[in-house]
Amino acid sequence: MACVLLWWCSGVKAGGCRHWALGVSTSVPGLPRSAEVAFLQLKPFCIPLMAHHRAVHSGVCGAYLALRALVVAGRFRCAGYDFSEVLRWFGERVDRIILLFDAHKLDISDEFSEAIKALRGQDDKIRVVLNKADQVDTQQLMRVYGALMWSLGKVINTPEVVRVYLGSFWAKPLQNTDNRRLFEAEAQDLFRDIQSLPRNAALRKLNDLIKRARLAKVHAYIISHLKKEMPSLFGKEKKKEELIARLPEIYVMLQREHHISPGDFPNVTKMQEQLQHYDFSKFPSMKIKLIESVDKMLSNKISGLMTLIREEESRQPSLNVSGGAFQGSEDSPFGRGYGEGISAGADAEDWIVGRDKPRYDEIFYTLMPINGKVTGVNAKKEMMNSRLPNTVLGKIWKLADCDHDGMLDDEEFALAQHLIKVKLEGYELPNELPEHLVPPSHRKDPTADTLYNHEEE
Repeated sequence: MACVLLWWCSGVKAGGCRHWALGVSTSVPGLPRSAEVAFLQLKPFCIPLMAHHRAVHSGVCGAYLALRALVVAGRFRCAGYDFSEVLRWFGERVDRIILLFDAHKLDISDEFSEAIKALRGQDDKIRVVLNKADQVDTQQLMRVYGALMWSLGKVINTPEVVRVYLGSFWAKPLQNTDNRRLFEAEAQDLFRDIQSLPRNAALRKLNDLIKRARLAKVHAYIISHLKKEMPSLFGKEKKKEELIARLPEIYVMLQREHHISPGDFPNVTKMQEQLQHYDFSKFPSMKIKLIESVDKMLSNKISGLMTLIREEESRQPSLNVSGGAFQGSEDSPFGRGYGEGISAGADAEDWIVGRDKPRYDEIFYTLMPINGKVTGVNAKKEMMNSRLPNTVLGKIWKLADCDHDGMLDDEEFALAQHLIKVKLEGYELPNELPEHLVPPSHRKDPTADTLYNHEEE
């Protein structure tokens, strides 16, 4: 099973927009009039579109934001409307496009392939989710992942590799728990990507404005050239057919003449179809001043707008997507990383490093401590046995050397060994040492020393 998920961030006030429809000209509860107008272009597709697909709204708490999702499947040959055209329309306007695949039923049907092709030009918005990855083992998952990337490479023609998230995005128990940590990390990466959409929405809109301005400029060059080539009296229809047939050649000529990127030109096949309905001799003449104004805007004004957007975003409170998978779990013991890695022992009464300290002490006293401390040279020899890079070991040293004297006492050495263990287990190190990992003798609270000494006795 495969489908497309379109995420759309807009300026709809939170709490409103509980229900919405596509292309409906009548009032939609909670939906601003400007948003209704935006969907009017879908009005010809409205009835069959609503019959085959459903829209889901997810309310967002805080600031001014609404998140809307349209779930569509590859069932469009008999849908009664131009599915590809509808998908292209949405692809130009949404903030994120997510392609969903099931790991145990991986295939890209002809219908789904056509759906992806309809999204061409929006490649920077596309993300891929390989769902239900727990239903295959690690070896099979590697094969499925490779097959997916190979299949996508034939459909998504971009030099960059599309980002693929692995996971099991449903509430059922995991059938294979070997990759549980990987799935959790991938889910958090996907959630962070979605969380970033509101913060960058204005910048994406500005990029869309740039695309449309460049496209309008190219259209002006095309219709101006077609008008110039038309005869004044006789043979207009024959010349029109000739120009439409030669449109690919005209594209190449305009690219060279005006130094325009090929990617700025509209689809040649679709352009040829559209031109059949127009009289070229009635096209307006190109106004050079308007073209110069567009060039001036693109070269001078846009950079200033980008700076203003960044400044405005820095002054506004952070906008985050909430609800659903973003709500509830993070503040519970089941939040990602809770009680693991560097967070292990955070809610324990004893110092977690002390549990393995007798073993670390045996190593410590073989390093010939002086006045209860080992030098950096001797500690380095032992720490290098972990085979971690010097940059990582240097960070561990800074975290463990609590008094910053360039030497390690027995507790600091035990802490360094604990941090090495955490890193070797695949967890990230913090920039600052958490309070629960600070050695008891280096804590400001004197009761901590009493508790630790009592446990040692």
